[in-house]
Amino acid sequence: MKSTFYLFCIFFCLSSVETVIAQNNNNADYLKEHPINDYKEVALSNYDTIPDFNSKQEKLMLTGTIYLSDGITPAKDVILFIEQPDDQGNFDLREENDKRYVRHSGLVKTDADGKYTFYTFVPGNDRRYNQPQQIFPVIKEPLKEPYEINTFLFDEDPLLSKRCKKKIAKQKQSTRILKPKMVDGILVAERNIILNP
Repeated sequence: MKSTFYLFCIFFCLSSVETVIAQNNNNADYLKEHPINDYKEVALSNYDTIPDFNSKQEKLMLTGTIYLSDGITPAKDVILFIEQPDDQGNFDLREENDKRYVRHSGLVKTDADGKYTFYTFVPGNDRRYNQPQQIFPVIKEPLKEPYEINTFLFDEDPLLSKRCKKKIAKQKQSTRILKPKMVDGILVAERNIILNP
């Protein structure tokens, strides 16, 4: 049983650390139809609230700064889209205007300081498929096509073993693991993002 679990962890870690370039090539068609392309730019701010935020127990304020590829200069007017399963690990799929979308999703556009904030909740993991708790982000820079970045994971997730965390750290991607802390009754996690060159 232990060996099966370790094999799963190795498989998860290896599959979850694929590069953005590979993701771009594999998901080009998917991203053309992505909801990030349907936004109304006038209505975007640097914060958004995910549906059902108020009714969830593990409320989460996910915040951070998006930087240009130099890792120092804040990136202004970058759109960040996230979607996630509910607190049970299920995706609530809806349909509107002949398009399907995930109910628990949101969009922000960074301010002059590159800052963004989402008011959301900690997603559940789908134990049927051994899926960890994760949030799925997509980036849209001005005058560029949208692209996916690695999912945001959670440090306290029971499906994210020490071995998996070490593999992620070895790939220099440990910043994708969120470490929420309780502040004034709400979990707060910071996730800074450095854009591709």
